[in-house]
Amino acid sequence: MKKLLRRVQESLKDENFMYLIENIEVIVSKVLSLLMVLVIVVTITDLGVFLFQELFYAPYAKFNKTLYQIFGLFLNILIALEILENITAYLRKHVFQVELVVVTSLIAVARKIIILDLEKVTGIDIIGLGVAILALSISYWIIRSCK
Repeated sequence: MKKLLRRVQESLKDENFMYLIENIEVIVSKVLSLLMVLVIVVTITDLGVFLFQELFYAPYAKFNKTLYQIFGLFLNILIALEILENITAYLRKHVFQVELVVVTSLIAVARKIIILDLEKVTGIDIIGLGVAILALSISYWIIRSCK
């Protein structure tokens, strides 16, 4: 019993505990990377099926109306790739790269604007998206200028 208690105390020392936490972070990051690759593959498959159906089975002139959905699906894949890049950058350097996070956020907001249905949104929604883009752009500029 004393050996077990001594081992628990030993493992809770700062250095040992931090080593354990870092190992857990690496394992979680690797699992997230694998799951993100799965998400990307499924999303690409979904895009392929959607494009195939729209090109060969949709009525004539309907393709223009679904073009925004196609853009949205493409941008979803780009966002997923950026998130995967964030995770793998963390695995390489063990730090979060703020620039990648801001760029990913800019892509996500841009996606929202591209697929935005102007008939269904209010002016305050558009103002909010504009403020988000402005804030993210300023953040990106500050990060790039500090390098």
